Amino acid sequence: MTIVVTGSIATDYLMVFPGRFADQLVEGKLDTVSLSFLADELEIRRGGVAANIAFGLGCLGHAPVLVGSVGADFAEYGAWLAAHNVDTGHVRYSRTRHTAKFLCTTDTAQNQIATFYAGAMNEAREIELAPILAGLADPLVVVSPNDPEAMLRHTTECRELGVPFVADPSQQLARMTGEDIRELVDGAAYLFTNEYERTLLTYKTGWANDDVLDRVGTWVTTRGRLGASIESAERATVTVPVVAPAGRTEPTGVGDAFRAGFLAGTARRLDEERAAQLGCALATLVLETVGTQEYEVEPVSFVERLARTYGPAAGAAAQSCLDGSLVKEGA
Repeated sequence: MTIVVTGSIATDYLMVFPGRFADQLVEGKLDTVSLSFLADELEIRRGGVAANIAFGLGCLGHAPVLVGSVGADFAEYGAWLAAHNVDTGHVRYSRTRHTAKFLCTTDTAQNQIATFYAGAMNEAREIELAPILAGLADPLVVVSPNDPEAMLRHTTECRELGVPFVADPSQQLARMTGEDIRELVDGAAYLFTNEYERTLLTYKTGWANDDVLDRVGTWVTTRGRLGASIESAERATVTVPVVAPAGRTEPTGVGDAFRAGFLAGTARRLDEERAAQLGCALATLVLETVGTQEYEVEPVSFVERLARTYGPAAGAAAQSCLDGSLVKEGA
């Protein structure tokens, strides 16, 4: 199975202001705010949901195809992804816009002021999937947060071409209408949400949980410290606990890593519970690391840690996935 990951590709600029924003705000003057904060820390991180998912798949031995829109400033980032097994040959380059940027300043009280520049991401709607999918064996398309028109176009193309797809609306649920969300989700082989997104999706679509399950193959919901649940209309719900983190944690990118692990297991024909265990294990690596693409998968320790949490059979399944084996457990 070839995993095609569509969605955002971005660079994060994370700054720290050594004070409190609130101390700089003057009562009665909030309608004419003009402030500049002198930051004393800056971290530049690779990001974007699609890029994060593709990176995770690459770390688990897959060669995912990344599809998105970037600017001419993507060269160094693209080389990084290519070095981690990601096929960037179908990334579209804008002639006029920069790669998407997330600029965020955090104060000492953990308040944040942030701006997201969509940039080249707005041109993702120009990408046609058919020529890309034509040359791939057994593709599965992931439709992750992106320009909303691009997300709907990709979903429509998958239906027309008879290619299975994953609906991962995530942050764009807040922006999309109920009609658009219904169009995006209907017919998905897999639907990914977290708990809040799950509630927002049903609220905006007007669908009950059973209505959603009637329209998708499998609904995977991440639940933070409670792990993940896997539901379908035909099978009992399966709950998979987390792999306990060691030391300090930083949650940015955890959901993307879970998706990468789950999809890696799916591509290797693991059952959904085993795939979710792989996802939880990869998510914990990100949780223990600052940055969404700064972790490494060391096969021996990764499998041992997974086996300690879920048992020897789970470790063997993970090992087969890392080895590229298509042998199912018990076969």
